[in-house]
Amino acid sequence: QVQLTESGGGMVQPGGSLKLSCRASGWTFSINDMGWYRQAPGKERELVARISSGGTPTYGDSVKDRFTISRDNSKKTVYLQMNSLKPEDTAVYYCKAVVREVIVDPTYRDYWGQGTQVTVSS
Repeated sequence: QVQLTESGGGMVQPGGSLKLSCRASGWTFSINDMGWYRQAPGKERELVARISSGGTPTYGDSVKDRFTISRDNSKKTVYLQMNSLKPEDTAVYYCKAVVREVIVDPTYRDYWGQGTQVTVSS
C-alpha cells in the first residue's frame, strides 16, 4: 500500500508565498511522475504541475512563471514552491504519484494524497 503525506498548506495574503511538500511511503518500488493538482469549490480538479522521475516539469498555464515544482527521489518527496499567490489560487491542493509498488508487478498505479487547503486572501 502507498501513502502520500502532504504538508505546507495554509492562508496567505495576495502576493505571498507558500511551499507544499508531499512524501510517498509504503510499497514504493518505483515512482514515475509526481505532481500537484487543485480543486476549487464548484470547479473540476486541474493540473498545477507535475514532474517526471528524471526531473522534467510540466505546468498548468495559470501558474507558469509563479510556481516551481521539484522532487528529491532519495526522499520520495515532491515540492511545490508557490510565489506571487493570487486569490484565484485558492483551492484544495492534492498530491499525486504514479507508483509501481513491487518488483513482481510491473503495473504503475495512481495514488492521491488527502489534500491540503491553500487560501489566498487579504
